[in-house]
Amino acid sequence: MKIIELDEVGSTNEYCKTIDSGEDLCVFAKHQTAGKGTKGRSFISLNGGLYVSVMRHYDNLSAENAFKIMVNGCVAVCKTLENFGISPVIRWANDVLVEGKKICGTLIENTFSNGKIIRSIVGIGINVNNEISSEIKHIATSMKKVLGKSLNLQEVKTTFVSYLNCDFSIEDYKRYINWFGQSVTLKTEGEERVVTAINITENGRLLVDWCGNMLEISSAEVSLRL
Repeated sequence: MKIIELDEVGSTNEYCKTIDSGEDLCVFAKHQTAGKGTKGRSFISLNGGLYVSVMRHYDNLSAENAFKIMVNGCVAVCKTLENFGISPVIRWANDVLVEGKKICGTLIENTFSNGKIIRSIVGIGINVNNEISSEIKHIATSMKKVLGKSLNLQEVKTTFVSYLNCDFSIEDYKRYINWFGQSVTLKTEGEERVVTAINITENGRLLVDWCGNMLEISSAEVSLRL
């Protein structure tokens, strides 16, 4: 996989789209001026963080297996954090938390054709040495804050790249979930519902118990608060 390193870019995901020639790429940027988060949110990308988009092309990946892309991205992040002595937790579907605060977000943009995924762009932002802005300090953290020291960003990047080509399973993903059996809050635009988290299916749906009824929830429909 070709690696491109940029000083500054609007969004690494958007950059991948503009230069797509059918080649698999890994694009790093020191700073993003228009970073993208899930559900149309912006992603603050200050210097000192690890900002990367991984673009892959597929010949025969069924749309039903789309969650596999999420699994590989999230577990690669978690294993990177563990390498530096940090214990992560995945908040379904795509956030990685440490000590209850978000340390990484993932944005996946898939391109579909005839029921298959032909291209995926996985944007990942890990808070390493970057300062956390005052408006999100109550919900976000960084590797530097957790460990009490700055890290070698190149070492973090090299460690992360080493996991990118690994093929992880849903069981690997669930190893970083410690909230099964607990009450969690599902949020939509107009409603909050407290349920008991039970499991996650192979295709990435959250199984919950709501008033004795077993429901399968899609991450496209709701967000989760632990």
